[in-house]
Order: sequence, then structure tokens, then C-alpha cells
Amino acid sequence: MELQNRKIVILGAGHVGSHAGYSLIAQGLAEEIVYIDIDQRKAEAQALDLFDATNYLPSRAKVRAGTYADAKDAQLLIVAVGPLPDMSKGQTRMDTLHQTIPILKDVVESIRTSGFSGIILSISNPADVMVHYIQSQLNWPSRKILSTSTTLDSARLRRAIAEATGVDQKSISAYALGEHGESQMVPWSAVTIGGKSLTKLRAERPDTYGKLDLQAIANRGKEAGWTILGGKGSTEFGIASSIAQVVRAIFHDENRILPVSVLLDGQYGQHDVYASVPAVLNRNGVEDIIELNLTPEEQAQFDRSCQTMKENYQLALTL
Repeated sequence: MELQNRKIVILGAGHVGSHAGYSLIAQGLAEEIVYIDIDQRKAEAQALDLFDATNYLPSRAKVRAGTYADAKDAQLLIVAVGPLPDMSKGQTRMDTLHQTIPILKDVVESIRTSGFSGIILSISNPADVMVHYIQSQLNWPSRKILSTSTTLDSARLRRAIAEATGVDQKSISAYALGEHGESQMVPWSAVTIGGKSLTKLRAERPDTYGKLDLQAIANRGKEAGWTILGGKGSTEFGIASSIAQVVRAIFHDENRILPVSVLLDGQYGQHDVYASVPAVLNRNGVEDIIELNLTPEEQAQFDRSCQTMKENYQLALTL
């Protein structure tokens, strides 16, 4: 029996693409990674640097630069192209739409003609709108294309809750849902600490958990990306680890539940919109979508976030 080579193509050899590659090879998640970038020299340099690193990593991996022809036999393709928001101009992730769409038009056509038929993981911003754009333009099966979206935001949220409560973040279950951006929301009714509902903890311990400022905590989680971007000009390690978690769930057929952006078709009362919700991931891609029991207020917040994505997706189609 011939063993299948776990091959990943990464479109974009910038900060995010390069750190994603390192996380993937450091965690032994791929045997081969191919970088494609409009700057061929940069793609070759990143690939060579990463390949050198494998000499001292536990698992062997081949890393090289290539072309879209290399995507034909890949199992997974990561889209990491487009600009970062310009904080000096007050840009949000959604504001980069006009810059990213022209780039994605070329990317979509190149994917279409490459012969690739695997799973697409898009991280280009604005994440939810861009993955919807790629899916619709390629008419790709929705279970085989998703975005990391709030996978990272949820980690930032858990960190903020941990700081406020003193409980380790790995003992906290919490999601940021909706947009990977300004309209994201937190379903506090679904947050648990050590398996116990935060809502019950707040009622039982009014002098500690009851005094938590939930909106301030949510804001700290949401604003963390801007703090990092303003401090060093890019985000790298958090998103790279988030990508690795999603890839592991897929390649290892884990049936793991992660908050990722998927196409909603009636779930949460939404249709024809990509939004981040808890989803079951395995070798097929998106196996199932988990519907949380949102409160009426949380549902209204989620609906508003989805409306933001819908409006900007329609705008993307006109560009």
C-alpha cells in the first residue's frame, strides 16, 4: 500500500505564510510544503530558510517554491495573500476589501486551472468575505473551503477571560463568533470554566465572577490583534498556531470542534453567508456545524455581524 504524502500549498510567502509553514513543519503536520508568491525570489528564500530549519526539527519535511501546477496533487491549499490593515489610516480588516479582491481574482483563476481538488483554507482578510468570494467564484463544495476566522479571536478571548479570573485559559471554553473583525460577538451563555457555566458561576459567586466586566473582556479579546499590529507591524505566531490546529484536525481526521468560518445554510437562522461558528472538522473538511443555544440578545448580535458580511460580500462581487 502506497502512503499518501501530506502536501500543502501556501499562497503568499509573507509574515503569515512563512510562520504558518514553520508551525506546520515544527508540528510534523506536512511532508511537503510548496510556496507560491508573486515575488518568486522571496518565495524561494522563505522555502530555503524553512527547509534548513527541518534539519533540527523532529519530523522531516520538504519545503520549496513552486507554481500552481504543484497544487494538482496537494491535499490542502492555504490562501494567505493580500495586505494588512493600515493602522495609520484607521483601516479595519473589512477596509482592505478593495485591495484584496483584485489579488484574489488572479488567485481564483489560477486555482481553477491548476487541477487542485482538495480543501481550501483561506486566511486572507477580510476573512469571512474573502472565503465566501473564493467559494462562490470557484463554485467549490462548501464543506471543502473554510477560513480560520475567529479561531484566533477565540484564543484571544480565552486569554482575556483567564487574565480576569485567574483560571488557566486551557480550562476555559469560549468562542468569539461571527466576523473576524469589528462586528464579532461573544455568546457568554455558552462560556464554561472547568465545565461549569459562567452564567451559573456569576450567580453563585457574586463577589468574584459576578463582578466581571464581560464587555471589557470581550473588547480586550477583540482588540488584541490591533495591539499586536500596532506594536510590531504584523501578527504571526497566533495565526500560525491557529492554522496548525485547523490543519491537524483535518489531516488527523480528529472530528475536532473549532470556531471557523463556514457557509451557513439555515444554521443560526442565516443563509448564504460565511460566518464563524463551532464546526466539526475532519478529513472531509467541514463535517458538521454545531448550533449553540443563543439568547435573544446574542442572536441579534450574531445577526448584525452576519449582515455586515452579507453587505460586504455583495460589494466584493462588484469590484
